[in-house]
Amino acid sequence: MRTIAAAVTLLLLALAQAHAHGEATHERAEWTLDPWILTPLLVSASLYAAGVFVLWRRAGWGRGIQPWQVAAYVFGWLALTTALVSPLHWLGEHLFTFHMIEHEIVMVLAAPLIAASRPLGALLWGLPKRFRIGMGLLLRTRLAAQLWRFLTRPVNAMVLHGVAIWIWHAPLLFDAAVTHDPVHRLQHLSFLLTALLFWWSLIRRADYGVALGHLFVTMLHTSVLGALMALAPRVLYQVQTADAPSWGLTPLEDQQLAGVMMWVPAGTVYAGAALAFAALWISHSDKPIVSAGTIEERAR
Repeated sequence: MRTIAAAVTLLLLALAQAHAHGEATHERAEWTLDPWILTPLLVSASLYAAGVFVLWRRAGWGRGIQPWQVAAYVFGWLALTTALVSPLHWLGEHLFTFHMIEHEIVMVLAAPLIAASRPLGALLWGLPKRFRIGMGLLLRTRLAAQLWRFLTRPVNAMVLHGVAIWIWHAPLLFDAAVTHDPVHRLQHLSFLLTALLFWWSLIRRADYGVALGHLFVTMLHTSVLGALMALAPRVLYQVQTADAPSWGLTPLEDQQLAGVMMWVPAGTVYAGAALAFAALWISHSDKPIVSAGTIEERAR
């Protein structure tokens, strides 16, 4: 509790200091209109909406894709847009703490919501018929099927996601992402894609006990990484923390607060998801063991 209180206090002090600096600081805080970010977001939203409309028109309202899945996709898309397009993205380029918040929104909020929504079907139905048939044939090829099974095998998805997190938090690469837009885009893309694979594998392929174990491992190694940043005696991310004094923080305090954000709030989300899988595991322990299946199918 002391750690959380200290983190909240430091964050509030940073925000108060930013306001005290006057209009000069906030004139630059604006929405990110990067076409490399906006275009995929708008295209994915358009395709999903069109796909749901076409599918429900043909199969009936709520069939094929359930309303709660549409809601999950909408909220996941909004969370992703908030992280990558809203002023939070600009703030993350100037304060490590906000950058960490941005990453956690992508990986532990947007990704699980989008994965739970089962978006692939809707996105395919949103394509023109010719492209939809072509994509369907491509996805049914042996190579594509084998690659998908490999990537979504729970242990593989967990390792890929963990590797992406640790590699990109190497100080050299993290600082490079702050100074070079293409590197920054690649960083966010790898976080999002590996997080989608990770959560999709737990929701769609893993048994409850397996999902619980993988969430525990992920919570453990991300907490270790957060603790390393929070407890480091010196500044590791020189470029990322360079603007911290203008927010009322020293570079080391900014790094420590960023580490706490990964350590505590993100760890809490993983722990909550693990408890949910544990509850499902216990509630189904008296039933015959079923091989990998979906949460939605078991809940019906």
